[in-house]
Amino acid sequence: MEVAIVNTSGKETGKKVKLSAEVFGIEPNDHAIYLDVKQYLANQRQGTHKSKERAEINRTTKKLKRQKGTGGARAGSMKSPLFVGGGRVFGPRPRDYSFKLNKKLKHIACQSALTYKAKDNSIIVLEDFNMDQPKTKAYTDILNNLNLADKKVLLVLPDHNKNIYLSSRNLEKNKVTTASELNTYDVLNAQNLVLVQSSVPALENRLTK
Repeated sequence: MEVAIVNTSGKETGKKVKLSAEVFGIEPNDHAIYLDVKQYLANQRQGTHKSKERAEINRTTKKLKRQKGTGGARAGSMKSPLFVGGGRVFGPRPRDYSFKLNKKLKHIACQSALTYKAKDNSIIVLEDFNMDQPKTKAYTDILNNLNLADKKVLLVLPDHNKNIYLSSRNLEKNKVTTASELNTYDVLNAQNLVLVQSSVPALENRLTK
């Protein structure tokens, strides 16, 4: 699959880049995508939830009333979950939600997500560019030139670029990542994928190892 390379003004440069069929043209595996997205979301959870059970409540254990003759059930402690302020029954405890997936499966999931984007013609290849200083206005102008101003955009760089990152982080619908950190969730969450020209071989090299 060949995609025309455009510049920051939104015009075609006359050059084209060939997207590898091993990364952008496989038979999508929906279950692999499901597992990878599930792992990503699980890893975002802190797992610090906690509620006090009756053993952790500081309340009296004195008998509240005589045990017989009241017509009601016996009550031996204010820590009981039956009373307001008592401990919770089987409350949440801190836990780790993360789980392991094989690298090969994660690669298949990412390739599947990229294939879906390629089939939808939602991939734009942008020629290499740099920013001399962080400036959100300059970054917004690039998006306007690419007709992506009101869309969710994921920009993939070959390496970390502080100025581009700082220029984009104030924009709600935009995210900047690198070829080495690209994940399935971010690809699917974006409406359009913008690949900087140098990031294409870096991404293909990573996903075909």
